[in-house]
Amino acid sequence: MGQSKLHVLKGIDLEIKAGEMVSVMGASGSGKSTLLNILGILDNYDYGEYHLDGTAIRKLNERKAAALRNQLLGFVFQSFNLISFKNAMENVALPLYYQKVSRKKRNLIAMEYLERMGLREWAHHLPNELSGGQKQRIAIARALITKPKVILADEPTGALDSVTSLEMMDILQEINRTGITMVIVTHEHDIAARTQKIIRITDGMITEIVQN
Repeated sequence: MGQSKLHVLKGIDLEIKAGEMVSVMGASGSGKSTLLNILGILDNYDYGEYHLDGTAIRKLNERKAAALRNQLLGFVFQSFNLISFKNAMENVALPLYYQKVSRKKRNLIAMEYLERMGLREWAHHLPNELSGGQKQRIAIARALITKPKVILADEPTGALDSVTSLEMMDILQEINRTGITMVIVTHEHDIAARTQKIIRITDGMITEIVQN
């Protein structure tokens, strides 16, 4: 901002192995969302190195960044980020549109993923006709449809009641068991307890890494 710089992350030294399921915890403003944005190639960083699946990620143009995100990453957000005027099937199929998959094929694949989430009969419903838990299942199906290597989840249970939150964690753990790496930002201790490793961030620095 003008001449002043705000150092959000400082001295981060972190390795997340393929197939791990880790949670990132910290107070509001600690830097956990910034870390997730860097891991997701949504934000650039000023110093240091970040390697994703063996590729050095550094000041990519938006086209290359978008291509890597589409190939390697799936995103799940607290607010679901579904497109309000598209039905469940179309929301799930959207990432395949950017991979230039034909409409017929991507809709067929989307229906398979909706079936995995137990939502096949809701395929033609709009987001405003669905519960929070159903919306998050659709968001998870959308994250999975490109067969990513990593799923980044930012407070995926934050907008859900406690019972639905546990159901979402069951789904995410099941996905992780297929070999997909999972990074979950959360402030909920019972959610973090179900991951293999908890990374605690305070004032932009990793202060503790706990193996569960």
